Amino acid sequence: MVFSSQIFLFYFLPFALIVYYGLAKAPQRWRNLSLALLGYIFYGWANPKFIILMFGTTFLDWTLSIVIAYSSWNFWRDWKAPIDHPLEANSPRTKTQRHALAASVISNLLVLGFFKYFNFFLESYNGAVTDVGLGHYQWDTYFRVILPLGISFYTFQSLSYIIDVYRGDAKAMRNFIDFSCFVSMFPHLVAGPILKFSFLADQLEKRSLTMEKFARGSAFFMLGMGKKILLANPCGKIADLTFNAHSVHPLDAWFGAVNYAFQIFLDFSAYSDMAIGLGLMFGFVFARNFDAPYRSGSVTEFWRRWHISLSTWLREYLYIPLGGNRKGNVRTYVNLMLTMILGGFWHGAGWNFLIWGGLHGGALATERALPANGWYWKLSKYIRGVFTFLVVLLAWVFFRANDLPKAVSYISTMFGFGGNTASATITPGLLYKPLYIGAFVLSAILVWLLPDTWEWTQVLTKRKVVACTAIFALAVVVLVTQEYNPFIYFKF
Repeated sequence: MVFSSQIFLFYFLPFALIVYYGLAKAPQRWRNLSLALLGYIFYGWANPKFIILMFGTTFLDWTLSIVIAYSSWNFWRDWKAPIDHPLEANSPRTKTQRHALAASVISNLLVLGFFKYFNFFLESYNGAVTDVGLGHYQWDTYFRVILPLGISFYTFQSLSYIIDVYRGDAKAMRNFIDFSCFVSMFPHLVAGPILKFSFLADQLEKRSLTMEKFARGSAFFMLGMGKKILLANPCGKIADLTFNAHSVHPLDAWFGAVNYAFQIFLDFSAYSDMAIGLGLMFGFVFARNFDAPYRSGSVTEFWRRWHISLSTWLREYLYIPLGGNRKGNVRTYVNLMLTMILGGFWHGAGWNFLIWGGLHGGALATERALPANGWYWKLSKYIRGVFTFLVVLLAWVFFRANDLPKAVSYISTMFGFGGNTASATITPGLLYKPLYIGAFVLSAILVWLLPDTWEWTQVLTKRKVVACTAIFALAVVVLVTQEYNPFIYFKF
């Protein structure tokens, strides 16, 4: 189930709000239980079998967090003793606590690795044995694994929880319902934001339902829906046409690449807007996830503005544990490369994603190596912004292309090496339609000139409410008439 669907808008969301607000005066635990159950219904809509998987990993992580908190596999003997505070951050951890943390990390990564990368390694193995003339050793093609929806996001959230408990940054939750609510809460379940447990811990225990939150949440949701349906989808159509075409002219290739850059930003930030809005409607305040990333003056700044919850997770749970910038310049550059390559591999099992991560890691390391007072940093931020967008744009080609040869071919076309076949003359007639040109221009204005949703909804006036309502109404009308409605980050 996706937010921009009729089943969600007209059935699931009204039902969820009625159930939740019907429990407005009930104990907090009942509201958390309702959100957890609603999350499981939402998650299992496409494939009910995956409910078992999510419940199993959730229960395992909760149990292991209790083991860490009590420092005993026989924690039930001390169950009456409350967990009043986090572990002391500087105190040594016992063997039991270390083993419990390792069990959680290994089990989560094994589950994530199996579902996400089994097909990739199977295809790589089959290709390798075929190349050396041992094709009879291939595995049969019926061995395929279906990727559970949003497994990367809720796995990262569970990992952040148990690592924070181990570090002493968060108190373990004795109540399984509350922890299950944290993991399965449907607004952020399948595509983020990736919320740290410490950020939501107090809200799980106590939060308020106010008209101000509901109004701002509704504005977030309506603007996100408009951004998704009215802008991201048309840009996506252009990107699909150019990337799937047999041949395109260089100008058309650039047009398609920029449209994909718009699509992936507008699509994902729209989902984040809707998730943040839904959170507010249910009394939660989520963290900001996008901050006009294409206005960045460096790739370093880009990653402070793009998918903030993921970049924060990678920094705190991967880059810093690897050593961060504490072990000299060379090790810092290596850590940046490793973090971004692994971040690319997290996005998808394919060489394209590894190269995408490597390009960003190389750019981050290069910027860090440049002298702080050097010529590059003395350039106008607008000039550096153009260069940054160009780097990000070229990296997006690897992210979007179906395979590595296609990515290389597409970039070659962008720079004039190819795209001159007769079939390339057909594509412009499909690309430059008024609807697509209009969406492209409006997207550029929104990306580079207008305030983002977070800023725009700080204060809601009557005019803003009217504008949000009109945008949402138009988006709903378009939604019920269109067939093209992908959500890019659902596959991650």
